[in-house]
Amino acid sequence: MQIFITFDNDSISHDIQPLWGFAAYIELPHKDLMFDTGSDGRVLLKNMAKMGLSPANASRLFLSHPHWDHMGGLDSVIELSPHLPITLTSSFSPRLVANLRSLGHEVQVIQEPTLIDDGLWSTGAMGEVGEQGLVISTPKGAVLIVGCAHPGIVQMVRRAKELVAEVLYAIGGFHLFWSDAKKIRQVAEALKEEGLAFVTPTHCSGDLAKEIFAEVFKDGYIPGGAGRMIGLSDLTIV
Repeated sequence: MQIFITFDNDSISHDIQPLWGFAAYIELPHKDLMFDTGSDGRVLLKNMAKMGLSPANASRLFLSHPHWDHMGGLDSVIELSPHLPITLTSSFSPRLVANLRSLGHEVQVIQEPTLIDDGLWSTGAMGEVGEQGLVISTPKGAVLIVGCAHPGIVQMVRRAKELVAEVLYAIGGFHLFWSDAKKIRQVAEALKEEGLAFVTPTHCSGDLAKEIFAEVFKDGYIPGGAGRMIGLSDLTIV
């Protein structure tokens, strides 16, 4: 498994453009997935091209929740991949679902925790926003990918553990950019108590959260940023 961060507020390279939002591309042994589309399709596609990635090679698009900074690039993606299956939640507009189906897309609408494919689960629609996380089983443990974690990253990890028993790694927006240091530390410590060994807080996590998570998780803290690739070899406890 390899996770490529294709869209994020920060970038690891001058060649990759940062912008508010989040998206990732996941390479698995037998399929590739896209997770969210960021806030701007042109930026997303340019970043992906510079990383050697294309929506045309993805077997599914997973949309976490219906906020513009996670679905703004949808039109650009489906233009290049006109029959891409899409998994989203019941919190998305029924009109959007109908439009996508009229364009020939297979659209899977999620409400409850669901096995999407072999080794792939949705947490189900959680919280007022109706956000879903993507849970991926790997030989080293499960990986949880989130968009903004509006329901709370700890709550989403707990839901994922109901599906796979143990979560090794969480990556994505943790929605802590308005939180103070005390609250952030409580969240970081709670994730440690839940058994997480590795974290990559991105997007709406905030700089203070990144600093505190790096302090709490030490070698288990993996920096994010558009252009970053995280593989299973990075998820090794020393």
